[in-house]
Parts: sequence; structure tokens; C-alpha cells
Amino acid sequence: MILGAIEAGGTKFVCGIGKEDGTVIERVSFPTTTPEETMAQVYSFFENKGVQAIGAGFFGPIDPVKGSPTYGCITTTPKPHWSNFNVVKALKERFDVPIGFDTDVNGAALGEHTWGAAQGLNSCLYITIGTGVGAGAVVDGQLIHGLSHPEMGHIIVRRHPDDKYEGTCPYHHDCLEGLAAGPSLGKRWGVAGAELTPDHPAWEMEAYYLAQALMNYVLILSPERIVMGGGVMKQLQLFPLIHKKLQEMLAGYVSHPSLNQNIAEYIVPPKLGDNAGLCGALALAKLAADEAAK
Repeated sequence: MILGAIEAGGTKFVCGIGKEDGTVIERVSFPTTTPEETMAQVYSFFENKGVQAIGAGFFGPIDPVKGSPTYGCITTTPKPHWSNFNVVKALKERFDVPIGFDTDVNGAALGEHTWGAAQGLNSCLYITIGTGVGAGAVVDGQLIHGLSHPEMGHIIVRRHPDDKYEGTCPYHHDCLEGLAAGPSLGKRWGVAGAELTPDHPAWEMEAYYLAQALMNYVLILSPERIVMGGGVMKQLQLFPLIHKKLQEMLAGYVSHPSLNQNIAEYIVPPKLGDNAGLCGALALAKLAADEAAK
């Protein structure tokens, strides 16, 4: 089966063609502009490729709940021109194949669960820390949905004692995303995170916020593995800092070998690397094709 994949970010789109085993055959990327311009490039890429299903992992917020009047739509995004755009309808008008639709981070969680760092486990959480912060979760082999989809990047965290930065989130200012996303590093310290030295105090502060978030996720969801991706997490010195701070914050309340002796195998980078989002979209396509075949 040939599957199509769309990883739609606020900055760029990545489209790909792949197989049922998660192998990416072809990929292309282009800037996210208006829906008309960007989707025209999506249509052009998939034309005559013979895809049998398409998976779309999109920046949010979106409505992924089938049966909802706004299913398939991007909803209250701060990205100009994209609010209320119906992704599923637009794709179905051009391609008569099953369409899988979810958040980019839910897709990445499904991809890591299907082929990556959480393969063979019952549950996992994937969190990306980049331009924004978002997370998706798989529980009992299924992606979590409710009223909508989880928005784990906007939880409230305690401020670091030395942090006076107001936060970048246009809705909440100092939520997790507002304090820990890539842009907050640049605005707080005056240079991009990639330019900070590994021993810069920025990383201790970043780990403080991210460990708080992971503590909440561990206490609420109890995932069997946590996968941390995105541009900020390419600073690999963050992992041991997060491991240590999470253990300190949990204070032994949740006692499990994964959180004690084996925490370096519990909180890990994406096994799929930079393909986590694209493979996640392939996993969404495969899921849509399987459901359509029932």
C-alpha cells in the first residue's frame, strides 16, 4: 500500500510518500503561507502518485472528533488565514481516498508507538519543544481524544525563582509553551537557544519547566515511555537535567524502576528522528485505510 503523509507546521509543510512499514520513499517541504497557496502545493505533490490513503498531522487547535460539525477543521489557530479552514474537506475534494486527520503531535505519538521508541508498548507520550510546545498520547494503543484533542503545551507551571520573563504565549503568557518554547529562549536570553553554550544557565531553567510538565503527565497519564522531540530537544544536555529534576520533583511518590534506575530509557529522544512527524502522518494514513477496509 502506498500512503501519503502531510506534516503541517506553522512554519513549513512536509509532504511525503511512504509504505505501510513507515518507510519514507519521497519527501518535499515548502513554507506555510495561505491555505490556497500551500494546499495547491500539497495537491501538486500527491497528483498521480497513486496514494491509497493520506494522513494529515496539523498544527492546532483542530477538531479531530468525527461526527462533530467542525470535524476536519483548524479552529482557533493564531496562524493568519488558517482559522476555520476544513483540511479534510479540501483533501477529499481532490483525492478519493481515506483521510486520517489529527494534530501533528498526536501523529508523532502514533508514529513513535507504531515504529519508533515506544514500539511494542501499551502507551506512550510524545512531546515536542520547538516553535511551540505540544504533546500527544497513546493509551491502550489508541490516540486520546475527548471534547477535542489534548493541549498539553498550555498547562500552568510554577515559575523558576530567577525567571522574570513574561512569556511568549499570546493566550496565557506564562504557560509551559510561553516559558519553555524556542522563542522564549531567544527573547529571555537575547540569542537563539542553539547559540547558547551547553553549560549556560538557560538549560537548567528549561529543564525545570519541562520536568514539571513531565511530572504532571506521569501523574495523570502514567505513560510507559516519554519521547521528547523538537528543535529545543536537540540540545541533548537537557535529557540528564530533566531526568534529575523529575526525580527530585516526584520525590519518590511514584516508585517504579522506569522512574528510578532506568529513567534514561524512560525519557528518550525520538527513534524516528526528524521523520517522527512525517512517519506519524503515515501512521494516520494507515489507520484511516484500515478503518475504511472494515
